Amino acid sequence: MRNDKVAILTAGGLAPCLSSSIGRLIVQYTKLVPDVEIIGYLNGYKGLLEGHSITIPDNVRSSAELLYKFGGSVLGNSRVKLTNIEDCIKKGYVKKGENPLQIAAEQLAKDGITILHTIGGDDTNTTAAELANYLALNGYKLIVVGIPKTVDNDIVPIKQSLGAWTAAEQGAIFFENVANENTTSSRQLIVHEVMGRNCGWLTAATAFEYKKKLEKRAFLPDIRLAKERWDIDAVFIPEIPLDLPKEMERLSKLMDEKDCINIFLSEGAGLETIVAEMESNGEQVNRDAFGHVRLDELKPGKWFAKKFSKLLRADKTLVQKSGYFARSSSPNDRDLELIMASADLAVRAALNEQSGVVGQDEDKDGKLSIIDFSRIKGGKPFDISQKWFQNMLKEIGQMR
Repeated sequence: MRNDKVAILTAGGLAPCLSSSIGRLIVQYTKLVPDVEIIGYLNGYKGLLEGHSITIPDNVRSSAELLYKFGGSVLGNSRVKLTNIEDCIKKGYVKKGENPLQIAAEQLAKDGITILHTIGGDDTNTTAAELANYLALNGYKLIVVGIPKTVDNDIVPIKQSLGAWTAAEQGAIFFENVANENTTSSRQLIVHEVMGRNCGWLTAATAFEYKKKLEKRAFLPDIRLAKERWDIDAVFIPEIPLDLPKEMERLSKLMDEKDCINIFLSEGAGLETIVAEMESNGEQVNRDAFGHVRLDELKPGKWFAKKFSKLLRADKTLVQKSGYFARSSSPNDRDLELIMASADLAVRAALNEQSGVVGQDEDKDGKLSIIDFSRIKGGKPFDISQKWFQNMLKEIGQMR
């Protein structure tokens, strides 16, 4: 009989699936192998490097279903790339001359871990694969089963990442209130900045969910409560090149007609243009451990708002970011169903000594499967040819 010890860690940014995924893993292990010990590394790979973990006690295991309705991660997150030695030294996670992969592997061996579940995006899960490979080369067998989360929904070859549906729904709820700001001024410009570095899926899905909500509301156009003032006028995403002169002409006419403009902007739209402008001005562009531009410091929404405000002759401009609001939510019912199915398969795979990432494999018609780590990549673009998206663009007059 195997004597397993299970570890769980969450890493990267938040998504509406982390605590609930942890909860479901605990529930399933407690049900199938009640004597197995479960620990959680605190703050992702940072906690693994520093040896900070907690044991999941019996009273938590018996009530783990409570985690299904909580957002965030009860174990905490961090952005750490184990193969970025310089960054790990800089942050004090390891000492100069140490190999983070070796330190992490030694910690797992010291703790007696035989099964590791990583809950995160492509960076989190490919890092887990590197760790498992390192351990194998050094004679230590570790089963690693990843669970994919990212509100961007941009992991290859996974059809639907956990938490993304909820993030879109919550972003729409967020804008329901923000849209009322159109009443505070004449010629009001509102820019709703949505998360999405390389992929516009979340921005598109958030706009789609918001428009569905609009269809359920009654309006009184005779007292300036017209649906058009609350509707979306543009959706800018990385996958569609921005024809600024053409859009300015279209949006200027709309501003004159309805006295306000509502733009949904993916934070990655126009990223290359913004970075190039900053670097040409001698400004520093900060990046994280994975080499990604720090979008929260770049402030794409403000950059676009400044340009659009002048060209549209806006009397007032407002930039609002729904990212933290949306990604910190607990999962909706649709996501929770996928979370449970994914965690259940992750446990079965681990107990069968099968490593990989759980996901709806696009190469298998979206069937929930265990996907080999070598196939996992980030930056999957949003398929703009989808009918629902093209119909939405046509409805708002943003033809391609």
